[in-house]
Amino acid sequence: MEFLEIIKAIILGVVEGITEWLPVSSTGHMILVDEFLKLNVSPEFMEMFLVVIQLGAILAVVILYWKKIFPFTFDNKGMHIEKDTFSMWFKIVVACLPAAVVGLLFDDQLNALFYNPTTVAIMLIVFGILFIVVENYNKGKRPTINSLADITYTTAIIIGIWQLIAAVFPGTSRSGATIVGALLIGVSRTVAAEFTFFLAIPVMFGASALKLLKFGFSFTGNELILLVVGLVVAFIVSVIAIKFLMTYIKKHDFKVFGWYRIVLGIIVLAYFYIIK
Repeated sequence: MEFLEIIKAIILGVVEGITEWLPVSSTGHMILVDEFLKLNVSPEFMEMFLVVIQLGAILAVVILYWKKIFPFTFDNKGMHIEKDTFSMWFKIVVACLPAAVVGLLFDDQLNALFYNPTTVAIMLIVFGILFIVVENYNKGKRPTINSLADITYTTAIIIGIWQLIAAVFPGTSRSGATIVGALLIGVSRTVAAEFTFFLAIPVMFGASALKLLKFGFSFTGNELILLVVGLVVAFIVSVIAIKFLMTYIKKHDFKVFGWYRIVLGIIVLAYFYIIK
C-alpha cells in the first residue's frame, strides 16, 4: 500500500473527528474533501468508509461520558441501577425513533434524491442562519432545561424530529439540527450538546451496522488498514473536538458556527457551479 493512501485516510479521520461534533456538517466537509483527496478504493468501499469511521467518533463519546451513560454502579454491596440514567436512555430511544424508521425505510431513496452539493450547500446556509436567529432570539433569556434529568419525553421527541430533518437532508448536520431544536425549546447549550452526543451513539452505531451489512465483511488487507486508520484518527480527534466544544460553549454562543456554515455553504455552491 502506498503511504499516500494512509495519509489520505488520516486526513479523512481528522475531518470526521472535528466535524461530527461541531455543528458544521461533516457531510459538507466530506464532499469538499472528497473532491480533492480521493482514496484509491472502490466507490462501494468509500461510501462505507465515510460512515463506519464514525464509530471512532462514537467511541470518544462513550469513553468521555462513561459515568453519565452507563446505568450500573458497583460497590461492596453489589450492583446498583441508576434510574436517572435508564430514564435518559429511554428518552434517547424515543428521540431516535423518527430518524431510525425513516432511515431504515428510505435510506437509498433519500441518498439518491438529496445527497448532492446543492442540497448540502442550501442546508448549510439555512441552518447557519437558524443558529444566528435562535441565539439572537434567546439572548438574555434563561434556559428552562438545565440538566439531562430535566429533559422530558416530549422534549426528547421534539429534538428527535429535528434530528429527522438532518437524516433526510445532508448538510443539515445531525448535531446542528438537534442543538437548534433544543435551544428553541429552552434547553441550555451544555445540556443540548451533551444530549446530542448521546443521541449519536445509537444513531451512528445503527448507520454503521447498515453500511457494513450492505458492503459485507470481505475486506482486502489494504481496505482494512485504511478503515482502522480512519477509525483511530477519528477517535483521537473527536476527544479533542468534544472537549473544545464543551469548554467553548460555557462562555460563548453558537453564532460563530452559524457564520461558518454560511461561508462554507457559499464555498460549496461556488466550487460546484462556478469554479468546477
